[in-house]
Amino acid sequence: MSSIDPEHTRSRTVTWQNPEASRADGAGKTGLEIMRGIRDGTLAPPPMARLIGFRCVVAEPGEIVMELDPEESLENTIGILHGGTAAAMLDTAMGAAAHTMMAGERMVVTLDIKLTYLRPLTVKSGPVRARGKVMNLSARNAYVEGWVHDGKDRLAVHAVGNFSVIGG
Repeated sequence: MSSIDPEHTRSRTVTWQNPEASRADGAGKTGLEIMRGIRDGTLAPPPMARLIGFRCVVAEPGEIVMELDPEESLENTIGILHGGTAAAMLDTAMGAAAHTMMAGERMVVTLDIKLTYLRPLTVKSGPVRARGKVMNLSARNAYVEGWVHDGKDRLAVHAVGNFSVIGG
């Protein structure tokens, strides 16, 4: 029996909103208003969040929490969630946390992120939560810290990052 046998094949369908239309829906809103709209379902989440399957569950000034119910399409060949899953969640949560501090015409882009993986995550880890919190904000940069916890609230990944403030 081959591991690529059709009997063992799985599929997953991903749907998302046109990102250009979503950007238009957020025009003129502050970063906090946008993130609360995404959390509350009145604004569409970014396509990457739909692709991986995480969602915004907390949106406060300077703080965002994303949650993921892990599933096997995110596993690597050794049966743990690919590290890019936590990295994408943290990049999003940390950048969005900084974005909550921005007026409508301003936004942030990632300059760098350093991740430290402390424990593996699996589909049995329970809901995975990525939290981003702004530690320092200036006119040009945001320094943000991030954490990923498993379903038992154990720290799995820690991150620090710098984000550049652009626009307006």
